[in-house]
Amino acid sequence: MSDKGDPRTFDPDFKGPVVNRSCTDVLCFIIFILFIIGYIILGLIAWVHGDPRRVAYPTDSQGHFCGQKGTPNENKSILFYFNLFSCTSPSVMVNLQCPTTQICVSKCPEKFLTYVETQLLYKNDKTSWTYYSQFCKSPFPKSDRSLSQILMDDDCPAAIFPSKPFLQRCFPDFSTKNGTLTVGNKTMFEDGKGKTRNAGELRAAANRINKILDAKSLGMRLFEDYATTWYWILMGLIIAMLLSWIFLILLRFTAGFLFWVFMSGVVGVIGYGIWHCYKEYNNLRGRQNSHFTIYDIGIQTDISMYLQLRQTWFAFMIILCILEALVILTLIFLRNRIRISIALLKEGSKAIRYVPTTLIYPVLTFTFLSICICYWAVTAVYLATSGLPIYKIIAPAGQCKHENKTCDPEIFNTTEISKACPGAQCIFAFYGGKSVYHQYIPTLQIFNLFVFLWLINFVFALGQCTLAGAFASYYWASKKPEDIPPYPLFTAFGRAIRYHTGSLAFGSLILALIQMFRIVLEYLDKRLKVLRTRECKTCWLSEPGEVGTISRAAAPESQNNISKFLQCCLKCCFWCLEKAVKFLNRNAYVMIAIYGKNFCRSARDAFNLLIRNVLKVAVMDKVTDFVLILGKMLVTGCIGVLAFLLFTERLPILIEGPSLNYYWVPLLTVVIGSYLVAHGFFSVYAMCIDTLFICFCEDLERNDGSTEKPYFIAPTLHGILNKKQLVPQKQKE
Repeated sequence: MSDKGDPRTFDPDFKGPVVNRSCTDVLCFIIFILFIIGYIILGLIAWVHGDPRRVAYPTDSQGHFCGQKGTPNENKSILFYFNLFSCTSPSVMVNLQCPTTQICVSKCPEKFLTYVETQLLYKNDKTSWTYYSQFCKSPFPKSDRSLSQILMDDDCPAAIFPSKPFLQRCFPDFSTKNGTLTVGNKTMFEDGKGKTRNAGELRAAANRINKILDAKSLGMRLFEDYATTWYWILMGLIIAMLLSWIFLILLRFTAGFLFWVFMSGVVGVIGYGIWHCYKEYNNLRGRQNSHFTIYDIGIQTDISMYLQLRQTWFAFMIILCILEALVILTLIFLRNRIRISIALLKEGSKAIRYVPTTLIYPVLTFTFLSICICYWAVTAVYLATSGLPIYKIIAPAGQCKHENKTCDPEIFNTTEISKACPGAQCIFAFYGGKSVYHQYIPTLQIFNLFVFLWLINFVFALGQCTLAGAFASYYWASKKPEDIPPYPLFTAFGRAIRYHTGSLAFGSLILALIQMFRIVLEYLDKRLKVLRTRECKTCWLSEPGEVGTISRAAAPESQNNISKFLQCCLKCCFWCLEKAVKFLNRNAYVMIAIYGKNFCRSARDAFNLLIRNVLKVAVMDKVTDFVLILGKMLVTGCIGVLAFLLFTERLPILIEGPSLNYYWVPLLTVVIGSYLVAHGFFSVYAMCIDTLFICFCEDLERNDGSTEKPYFIAPTLHGILNKKQLVPQKQKE
C-alpha cells in the first residue's frame, strides 16, 4: 500500500451509496447521547434554580426586583440612583455596580430639589417634602433630620435632578439649548452638598448616558421604518431566493462563460498595469533625480517620492510581467483540469435540478440551529441568575482595603468597615451561593458552551452528510433521472441519523474541541491585556523617587512581547487547524454517505483520494469559490440596487416608494438578508460540487471507460478526458 493509499478497484455490484450498512462509531454515539442527556438535565436544574426576572427587572441595592408583581415594589418599576456623580462610567451603572444607593421608584424626578431646600420650605410648603420623600428609602413624616445624618444613614439623596426613564432606570434629562448643554433647562444647579455643579459635570459622571438617551429616539424612528417596509423587505428576500435558484439552474449554461470572461479580465488588467508601468518608466527618462535608486533615498514616509524614480516603475513592471506569465502558464497547463472543473459545475446545476428538494434543506438546518442557539441562551441566562443576592463593598475612590468583600446591607452602616472606609457602599453585585451547585456554576457555563458548540457542528455535519448522500445517489445512477432513487434527500437523512450519528458526532467533537480552545485563548488574551494595563498603571503611578522604576517597567515589556508573539502563533495555528479539519470532515462525510464506514476510515480514504488528485482538488476548489462568490455578489447586488432605487423613491414612474426616516436601515436589512439567502442556496451547491467531485475521482479509479467498465460520469465530460473511447454507463447492458 502506497503513502497515498490504494486506488479503488472495479466492482460490478457497486451502484452508489451502500444500502446494507451498520452503525458506526457506537462509542462516540453513546458519549454524544450522554452529553445530550446531561445537557437536558443541566437545563432543568438551571430552570429550577434560575430566575430570568433578575435580567428582565432592575435590582435595587437590597437585591429586590423593581416592578415585580406580588411584591412591595410592584408599582415601582424604575431604578433610581442617589448620587449619580459617584458613577464614573455608564457601564458601571448598567451592571448595577455604581457605588451609590439604588432604590425602586414609580417615576423619575421631574424637577431640581435638594434636601436642604425641603427643610427650609417645610413649614410653609409640605408638598415639597412629600414629593421629595418618595425618592428616599422609606417615607418620613417630616424632614427634621440633619443633612449629615441623612447622608450618613444613606436614607435619602442629597439632591434630585430632572430625569427620564430608560432601560427602566432614571437617567439625567440632557438637552441642548442654543448650543449649550442643559439638564432640565438649567446649566448650573446645586448638588445638595453645598457645591454648584453644571450640566457638563453631570454628563462627565455619565458621559455615555446621553448617547443612550439619544438612541431612544433613534430606535423609535428605526422601528417606524421597519414597520413601514417589512413587506418590501420580505418581498426582496423572496426575490433573492428566486434569483439564487435561477442562477444555480443557469450555471449549467454559463459557468464556463463566466470563468473565462473573468480570467480574461484578470489577464487584461495585469496587461494594462504592465503598459502603464512602462509608460511611467519611459516618461521619467531624462527628468532630474529620476535616476536615483531606492537605496539612495532610503526610507521615506512620503510614498510619492518613490513614484518619481524610474527604478520603482521598472520593479513594478517586472513583478507584473512575472505575475502575467504565471497566470497565462497556469491557464495553459491546467486548461484540461479547468475544463473538467467547469463541466462538474454544470453537472452540479443539473443535479440540483433533478433533486430540487435539496434547496429546502437549509430551512431545516436553520431550524435546528435556532433551537440550539435558543436553548444555549436560555440555559446560560438561567445559570447566570441562579442563587441568592450577593452584596459587595464598593468604595467611590477605590482605595478601601475591604473593597470587593462580601457584606450584609442590613447591618453594614453599623460595622467598623463603614467607618474605616468613608463613602463605601454595600451594593448588590450578583447572584450566587455557597452550595456545591453555586460553586460550580462557572464550570456548568463552560459545559453549556462546549455542548452548544458540539451540537452546532453536529447540525452542520448532518446537513453535509445528508446532502452528500442525495447527490451521490444522483451521480451513481446509470440513467438520469430514471434511476435516481425516490426521495433521495429523505433517504439520505434517514441513513445519516440511523447509522452514522456516532460518526457525525465524532467529527463535530473534534471541531468543537478546537473551537473551545480558540475561545479559551481569546479569553486569556483579554485577561492578560487587563493585567498589562494594571501593571502599566502601577509603573507610572510609582513614586518619583523610587530607584529602578523604569527598569521594572521595562523588564516585563520583553516578556509581554514574547507572550503576545506566542499567543498570535497559537491563534494562527488553531485557526489553520480548524479550517483544515473542516475541509477534511466535509470530505469524510461524503465518504460516510457513500460507503457507510466509520469516521476515521472515511477521513483516511477521503484524504488519500484527494492526495491522489491534488491538482484537480486545487483547481476545482478555486473555480468553485470564484463561481460561488460571483453568484452571491450578483444576487446581493441586484437586490441591493432595486432596494436602493425603491427606498430612495427613485422609481416614481414604476412604483411609489415608502417615506422613510433612514432609507439605509431597510436597505442594509435587505442586502444582508439577500446575502444570507444566497449563501444558504449556494452552500447546497458547494456541497453538491464537493460530492460530485469525490464521486468523479472514485469513478475514474473504479472504471476505465470501456464497455466492461463504463464511466458513470455525464457524456459532457467524455470528450474532455484524455482516455480511450469512453462508454456511458447506460451502454453497459
